[in-house]
Amino acid sequence: MSTAQQVPDILSAEFAADPYPAYSAMRESAPLFWHEATRSWIVSRYEDVERVFKDKAGQFTTDNYDWQLEPVHGRTILQLSGREHAVRRALVAPAFRGSDLQDKFLPVIERNSRDLIDTFRRTGSADLVSDYATRFPVNVIADMLGLDKADHTRFHRWYTAVIAFLGNLSGDAEVTAAGERTREEFAAYMLPIIRERRDHPGDDLLSALCAAEVDGVRMSDEDIKAFCSLLLAAGGETTDKAIASIFANLLLHPEQLAAVRADRSLIPRAFAETLRHTPPVHMIMRQSATEVELSTGTIPAGATVTCLIGAANRDARRYAEPDRFDIFREDLTATTAFSAAADHLAFALGRHFCVGALLAKAEVEIGVNQLLDAMPDLRFADGFDPVEQGVFTRGPQSLPVRFTPVAG
Repeated sequence: MSTAQQVPDILSAEFAADPYPAYSAMRESAPLFWHEATRSWIVSRYEDVERVFKDKAGQFTTDNYDWQLEPVHGRTILQLSGREHAVRRALVAPAFRGSDLQDKFLPVIERNSRDLIDTFRRTGSADLVSDYATRFPVNVIADMLGLDKADHTRFHRWYTAVIAFLGNLSGDAEVTAAGERTREEFAAYMLPIIRERRDHPGDDLLSALCAAEVDGVRMSDEDIKAFCSLLLAAGGETTDKAIASIFANLLLHPEQLAAVRADRSLIPRAFAETLRHTPPVHMIMRQSATEVELSTGTIPAGATVTCLIGAANRDARRYAEPDRFDIFREDLTATTAFSAAADHLAFALGRHFCVGALLAKAEVEIGVNQLLDAMPDLRFADGFDPVEQGVFTRGPQSLPVRFTPVAG
């Protein structure tokens, strides 16, 4: 069995600055090892992470979310299994696909993107992270739920605290306390709104969740609050970082940016390759229900397993030249990249595949299109070099750009 001594520690400053060399070392010399500080088994090869996520034999559970998610969200759909999970997913999924997404929410996405771009389209400069990416998905979710977008600052503070809690691998007490406070604050904010929406439903997602029924089952106020909390954190943080990373990657590869600008049907390819090359979420945990044999060793029953998506997505056993960003690569299928048949692992796979993947795809397609229209000669601000930050989730913290304004 490999040991942690052979690779840089995932809690080290060296790893936080650039995890990709560490990922490479893990895949080659320690593809499965016990990490004492996080009390988990670290898995880094594509084949093994895919096996954990797909888990057709029921050998892996999401019991880890009892301590990882529940303290900040309450009990969420991610913790459920079997029929309970299937029914709850059937209650929430319709809003994120098909006619609901197409008819009700695409206009919401388009309007929110345009409103944000209007604040800087005539200035010739912007920070695509602070001016757009951190605001856009949260505004969309607030709009979808029928919440007041004037509360954006609170929403952003809450989801930032939640993501920090999830990524608190070193066990920082202040981060833990801030995450737990967020659960109380969010409940105090949301529960009265949920009760009011039950009595006076509107044409929004929150009203639809209140009314949804499958096999005689309806969601409780607490269920809905937990789902909204999860939606804000997962939908905010991941799409935020994905949009920033798409532009960072394209700006670093001008010929690919030019290709996307000329042919907007390439946007899903640019998104899929960004999800593979620089995924917003680098780690997802699972719990082993039984002793499990992976390609690189055995995991005991009842163990926490940390799946390194950022490492698996750059496994040369799966992708040619995996460290190269290439929207035209032939070993990544863009048409299935936003479904449970995805080649990359950024949305997980199997029954817990991200329910919001198509919403994220719609946000990215609309947002990237509108930004390219508004910024025809988009370029980095002079002297700027994008830097990724984060361990659990990762992306550029800032992306200052310049462009010649166009009328619009």
